[in-house]
Amino acid sequence: MSEAKAVDVSIMGREFRVSCTNDEYDALMSAVSYLDRKMGEIRDAGKVVGVERIAIMAALNIAHELLTTRSGGFDIGDFKRRIGFMQEQIEQEIAEQNELF
Repeated sequence: MSEAKAVDVSIMGREFRVSCTNDEYDALMSAVSYLDRKMGEIRDAGKVVGVERIAIMAALNIAHELLTTRSGGFDIGDFKRRIGFMQEQIEQEIAEQNELF
């Protein structure tokens, strides 16, 4: 196992320093990206004001997703949103690659 090191991450424009090993780095960055996206969605909906409240709402939503998954539940709406997001990313990457040729 590798030694832990300090890593700077940004969530909603705020910088945080967290500790992780090289083995955990990719998972950490995925978690940061996921949390930042969830908090951004809540902020953009305009119903919740304040970073702390947005963070709490994001935590509740993520906890609900986790518990639903663990209990065998399946959120088809969330699944469709994730697939749509992945399709957009793939199409963007393909378009950028096509511009190179």
